[in-house]
Amino acid sequence: MNFTLHPQLMADTTILGDLPLSRVLLAKEALGPWLILVPRYESLREIHHLSEQDQQQLMRESSAVAALLEQDYQAKKINIGALGNLVPQLHIHHIARFSDDIAWPGPVWGNTKGIQRSEEVQQALAEELRQELSNIAGFSAINA
Repeated sequence: MNFTLHPQLMADTTILGDLPLSRVLLAKEALGPWLILVPRYESLREIHHLSEQDQQQLMRESSAVAALLEQDYQAKKINIGALGNLVPQLHIHHIARFSDDIAWPGPVWGNTKGIQRSEEVQQALAEELRQELSNIAGFSAINA
């Protein structure tokens, strides 16, 4: 699968690796962990544009990532969403939410103040998540 990651996703995330269908990204936003799945197809905008087989694969990957965030980080809630209003490339957010996070209990969009992790903290979390994601079948780490 050849695809190009949208420039805004490149700027706002760290690449963790690939699952069978999706590239896995870690948002730099100091909230969560906040993972993003991007199916590796060009010009894809909506989940229903995927084949039925790929929709099922995306659901498996999404469920595995959500379970990882819930179990490994003891999140109170996992927020999952595909908005795409500003970045049209299909991408699915998976955000570990906690009752003491900056936006709780509201939605993260428009409520986080754009605070990013330091590069050192981001890279340490990225490495930790690569290790955890390696327990999901088909994950292949990409070290930037």
